[in-house]
Amino acid sequence: MVRRVLSLTSGRIALVILTVIALLAVLGPFIAPHDPLATSSDTLAEASGAHWLGTDYLGRDVLSRLLDGSRVSVLGSLEVALTALGVGAIPGILSVYFGRVFEWVTLRLTDTLVALPFLLFAVAVVALLGNGITQAMLVTGVLVSPLFYRVARAATLAVARSPYVEAALISGASIGWVVRRHVWVKVLPPIAVALAQTIGVGFVIVSTLTFLGIGVQPPAPTWGGLLASDLGYLTQKPWAPLVPALLIMVTVWACNLLADAIRDVSGEAGRALVNNRKARANRLADATGSDARSDDAHVHAGGA
Repeated sequence: MVRRVLSLTSGRIALVILTVIALLAVLGPFIAPHDPLATSSDTLAEASGAHWLGTDYLGRDVLSRLLDGSRVSVLGSLEVALTALGVGAIPGILSVYFGRVFEWVTLRLTDTLVALPFLLFAVAVVALLGNGITQAMLVTGVLVSPLFYRVARAATLAVARSPYVEAALISGASIGWVVRRHVWVKVLPPIAVALAQTIGVGFVIVSTLTFLGIGVQPPAPTWGGLLASDLGYLTQKPWAPLVPALLIMVTVWACNLLADAIRDVSGEAGRALVNNRKARANRLADATGSDARSDDAHVHAGGA
């Protein structure tokens, strides 16, 4: 699947952007030119050689705060996506095989989670457990998990009625073996699409919560927190919110682009893409061979 995704221009663009964002999360705190928490008297300064993106209202270097805050944004979005994947996909697959009671209970829990507003629920949990990004993201991941539950359940239902799966169960194979051997391979592509989309949703959620001051205590830098602080000084620096906003927008766009690329290369669409490329390669080879034969015929004719 990875090679098919890389064969698409959209897939390559998405992976390049997400790789850059991941490197910023890993290396950002180390390559920041200044201490992201250090204040100075040079407040709301314009971009210069010393401060490439200027300074904020406390004289802190904006570029350093963006680089340092990228780790919180990336880790928070991954926490949301991986929590939703674990809480939603596994029960979604097992609900097809564990009987009607387990199916009914998990479906009702899913309906309940869908009905809960994630922002209000996250605020309530943070108020109970303390203002921390981890607990806020874990709760949000649980609230997003119905997406994975429904995707995994729908894909498993499509595979569960296949003759080879029924034959394996009749022959005495365990449910775990059937899931690992037959079901997971078919369920993986739609789950991968949902995971890429959820990572983008996670960026939006992290930015929303940190924009409201939930999950991370100031003065710790985050992309959402930088966006919120810049909005208060639009008169002095009207362009300041553009950089964190563009980072958020480009990252979410790359996640959605990657999800579209995975969808395009998986299932029937993926097989059609491979077949079209093989047919195109065969036509090109045939055309090259016919041209070569034509040239040989001309050479022989000229020699005669």
